[in-house]
Amino acid sequence: MKKFVSKTMSLLLVAVMALSLAACGSKTNDSSQAAPESTGSASGESTAATQPAGNSGEKIVNVGVTDTLGSLNPLLLNGGEINKYATALMFLPLMELDADLNFQGMLADSITTEDNRNFVVHIDEAATWSDGTPITAEDVAYTALRLTSPVINNTAMMYYAFEGVGDDGFVEAGADSVDGIQVIDDKTIQFTTKDSMSLTTFENSYARYLLTLPKHVIEKYTEEELSTAEWFNQPDVVSGPFYVTEFDVDHYISYKANPDYWKGAPKIDKLNIKIVDGSQLYAGLQSGEIDITQHTMSVIPPEDYASVEALDNVDVVYGSPVTNQSMFIQTANVPDVRVRQAMLYAINRDQLLSELLDGHGEVVDGFLSSASPFYDDSITPVTYDPEKAKALLEEAGWDGSQTLRFYVNSGDSTFVNAATVMVAQWAAVGIKAEVQTVDFATLMSVAGTRDYDILAVQYTYAPVDPYPDVAWLLGGEGSWTGYGDDEVNKALTSTQLTSDVDEIKGLYSIVDKKVQEDVPMISAYIISAQGAVNKRLTGAVPSVYGFFNDVQNWDIAQ
Repeated sequence: MKKFVSKTMSLLLVAVMALSLAACGSKTNDSSQAAPESTGSASGESTAATQPAGNSGEKIVNVGVTDTLGSLNPLLLNGGEINKYATALMFLPLMELDADLNFQGMLADSITTEDNRNFVVHIDEAATWSDGTPITAEDVAYTALRLTSPVINNTAMMYYAFEGVGDDGFVEAGADSVDGIQVIDDKTIQFTTKDSMSLTTFENSYARYLLTLPKHVIEKYTEEELSTAEWFNQPDVVSGPFYVTEFDVDHYISYKANPDYWKGAPKIDKLNIKIVDGSQLYAGLQSGEIDITQHTMSVIPPEDYASVEALDNVDVVYGSPVTNQSMFIQTANVPDVRVRQAMLYAINRDQLLSELLDGHGEVVDGFLSSASPFYDDSITPVTYDPEKAKALLEEAGWDGSQTLRFYVNSGDSTFVNAATVMVAQWAAVGIKAEVQTVDFATLMSVAGTRDYDILAVQYTYAPVDPYPDVAWLLGGEGSWTGYGDDEVNKALTSTQLTSDVDEIKGLYSIVDKKVQEDVPMISAYIISAQGAVNKRLTGAVPSVYGFFNDVQNWDIAQ
């Protein structure tokens, strides 16, 4: 199962960072994409993408984000937040989480399993393509088959979990079906996994990321053509509420409404996703050039929170605490648990939360925050106790000669400040550490080498399904912590064998208590990020999950 989770990590990692994994990929638009006919700024944004809503008589909504786009082709989906959201506006996922962390049917209306290996997906009877053709299980099977193609070679989608797919995630070249993905009838399809998998893991890791394509339209393309076909730049048949009209991967994505959307025609005429630097979000919200931001795609700098709250034209919504400022300790380099415990006791995490985030978040030990249904609030976080830290170091025979290498993302100004404070607090108890600030790409490169003592990363552990990430991070040699424990492994494996929430909660409690005890990872704080929405926009509320689920109901007050 370790192989499964190591690839999953790249999908869920750092969802709210200003530099996402998607931004580390391709930043050049497909060569077949025509340039915008007119520009509204030096950066090349289209006029539509810079126009405040309502100025032209059309209802236009501008969403401000801080992540760059990789691709709008569902077959090339890499799991980055903006890629998923932007593409799903045209091609619906099977399921999506809503703001309350419940799975909401998008293309499917139910997913069931009786044995945690066979997952039966039923497509909504009303679901139709924009050309009026019914959406069927054949469309789903065709899309899944292409996602397992070695020619398309998408290594991010983890399909090696299913019967008939190789450990590399692919079927044989030229295969016309997948053993573990079988059509039952026009509206029903079954997915069969090689090993036990919880329903929540299937829904979260697969149903949310399988964006079904219209087989009757794209089957004319060869597999070689599917990765570069111009059709994906401006598809004329969609299942979602919008068609893309133009885009620039670094600056904007513009859409027009799909009047034939089977869940109801959108009330707004156009939607633009504006890609900007985080420092520009406040000015955009103030001027009305940005109507709404979202907690995981739009990183408003904490130093701007008060200014945004003071704006008369917007409402502020703080998101669920889901972004964990994690500090992974490479236990092979810091092998004495007493030293790692001393590192935890020496940090005043309440002070960091109060002074750097103005209290918008929480302090926990382990991986789960209060946003998760599996969170155990009986686990009291270790409190700041420098004298206890000194005693542990003395017991461990720590002589203070070792300097710990502490790698930090230079793009996260808030945590760069936090790291400086922590290094001073460690020094006060006799632990020397040196902060090494590097860009995100370099940070990920360092993570791959495991040649560090502490590595700090903002990490979003999916509240309803933390298993893939936690299992990888505590996966022993080769993981970011180098930490492995039989009791932890047993508990994590058991989470995949039950759907009972209380039982799963107890299993994750075992994991978090062991993390608190053995300290392979320190949660500096959990961020409750700020979102904002212009008061003229109705039916739209910033939310960590489910942001666009009902975008067809967004409207502009007249």
